[in-house]
Amino acid sequence: MPLDLASYIETITNHSAEVAAAAIGHLGDPIEHCPGWTMVDLVQHLTEVQWFWATVVEERLQERPNEGRPTEIDRAELIDRFSQGAQHLARVLEEADQTATVYTWAPQQQNVAFVTRHQVQEIVVHHWDAAHAAGARFHVDPEVAADSIEEFLTFSVSNDDDPIDPPGVTLGGSLGLQCTDVDQSWTLLDGDTPSTVRFVEGLSAGTPHLAGTSSDILLWLYSRVELKGDELSTELAGRFRQLCFTD
Repeated sequence: MPLDLASYIETITNHSAEVAAAAIGHLGDPIEHCPGWTMVDLVQHLTEVQWFWATVVEERLQERPNEGRPTEIDRAELIDRFSQGAQHLARVLEEADQTATVYTWAPQQQNVAFVTRHQVQEIVVHHWDAAHAAGARFHVDPEVAADSIEEFLTFSVSNDDDPIDPPGVTLGGSLGLQCTDVDQSWTLLDGDTPSTVRFVEGLSAGTPHLAGTSSDILLWLYSRVELKGDELSTELAGRFRQLCFTD
């Protein structure tokens, strides 16, 4: 894990607490980028996701857990149940051996460290959803956001180790991402396997690119915000989105 364990645990804990705070008094508010969802659905989703991964890690499961999924939670208990589950997840991840083998959906990395790192962007992006709906403040540490960008590019984009199935579009060019608040950037290129993408650190000269804060680039990857790129065509950006494993 590029960041220390304490940073990941602190991020999960703090952003979960801010989701709970944003949800108070706003449970009926719609979530713009999750069609058909209200804040109730968002908090229920996060409760289920955090239960799922806490169960995987705590029980060292090698396959997806199919039973024991939380049932729909009464609205009056929803925020408390979510907060308790978030604290439990943080405690389980903090106490776990990060090298222990467990089920994950990523063929490249089947251990607790993957779960810990990925749960950061799960809660950060959905914290933005909650804050956006409630009109609340949102901030994520730039180093954390930049790490989540690289994690996304490693695991959530079609690549040689985990290609999209069936193959479809190709990137057909190069696309750069440049953070303006930390010294990190990436260049995305066509992979060796059809319909895959690889990335290298740094911004290659002349590469059309998107520039923004690390937070905004992460949110752009999840289609939450729009960014304008220097000479970046909408067609290239659209092809890249089709090669991402996210809604």
